[in-house]
Amino acid sequence: MEADLNDLAKTVGYLKDRQDILDCIVRECRARDRQDVEQIALCWWEDGVDEHGPVVSFAPDYPARANAGHKAAFHMTSHNITNHLCELDGDVAYCESYVIGGLRWLDGEKTSIAFGRYIDQLEKRPNAKGDPEWRIKTRRCTIEMTADADPDWLHSDAIKGFLKPLWSKEDPSYERPITWKPKDEGVRW
Repeated sequence: MEADLNDLAKTVGYLKDRQDILDCIVRECRARDRQDVEQIALCWWEDGVDEHGPVVSFAPDYPARANAGHKAAFHMTSHNITNHLCELDGDVAYCESYVIGGLRWLDGEKTSIAFGRYIDQLEKRPNAKGDPEWRIKTRRCTIEMTADADPDWLHSDAIKGFLKPLWSKEDPSYERPITWKPKDEGVRW
């Protein structure tokens, strides 16, 4: 019985680590899509490094730099994690997460979709409160293919009335509690 409980505790610990790691990666994507510097920073260790093609950023500079890069070219972004592999080695995790990025260009002429992967090393360390936490230590990005789309559908009757995403904490996802609103409230298409 004791051996079974020990096995169960190990399995639960493993599954919790896996979920905490995936939550960190997804939280970082969501924070970038909201331009939330504080939340981006909380997903990275202070000595972390991000490699986005030829641009290498160190964690203290990364949130503002990533946001500025997006704002310079795009009206909105949407980072979506799909397949996720994770290899745990104690308090280090080696991950490969497939990402599909939707990018609505400032000129309004097109929307691009980029397919790539985040090749991440996360580490579990004590946070400022002393609690163990998984955060990103190193990220390398691949781009594997892209596709361009006509964004006119966004302005069609089929989309009219849907909420628009916002690059701020005014985005509806920050609202607590979440409540419905009449169709004339909020920023909408």
